[in-house]
Amino acid sequence: MNLVPVIAIDGPTASGKGTIAEIVAKTLGFHYLDSGALYRLVALAAQKSNIPADYEEKLGNIAATLDARFEAGEISLGTERVTDQIRAEAVGLAASRVAALPGVRAALLQRQRDYRMSPGLVADGRDMGSVVFPDAQLKVFLTATAEARAERRYKQLKQKGITANITVLLQDLQDRDARDESRSVAPLKQSPDARLLDTTAMSIADAVKQVLEWYRGLEIGDARP
Repeated sequence: MNLVPVIAIDGPTASGKGTIAEIVAKTLGFHYLDSGALYRLVALAAQKSNIPADYEEKLGNIAATLDARFEAGEISLGTERVTDQIRAEAVGLAASRVAALPGVRAALLQRQRDYRMSPGLVADGRDMGSVVFPDAQLKVFLTATAEARAERRYKQLKQKGITANITVLLQDLQDRDARDESRSVAPLKQSPDARLLDTTAMSIADAVKQVLEWYRGLEIGDARP
């Protein structure tokens, strides 16, 4: 049994899980894993090599040998900093298709588990609690309506000076949800032992507070689901 604690936060695109997970990790002094960044890196590497997003064998090889580094808030692919590149909408769409390939998921499984180091880990993604860390001390399924998530993504892009159409964003989110929920390997779903947190009408601060309360409750022996 691995005694290093894990808080697994899963949920659909733009539900706020990355922001919330990162703040929770900083508050607790834990390590942080943005699993989605790994899939985006695979998608970006494939794009740079002109490899189609459905070429499973080559994409699996890319995932297995991915030269990725996460340092001081920056993400590098080889010697190139790609922090902003992997957040592009086109890369996100490609990553959603790449993540549906069993060969890619298998290649990244152990890499994700290797982030589990003392004093603890907060991991966000779509299968952190159901597949990658099934023994996580706390599992949270974060959700929000598609409309609320599209609005959040729209505001994020506008703040970065990126032109966006909220109708298109909403359709993209719904398409991604459908792919994530229907894929044959590790589909997006709430684990039976995960706590549901709907952030549609919540602030980031309130959501972080709730996750911390759940975790600290477990530390003092509150095992309620």
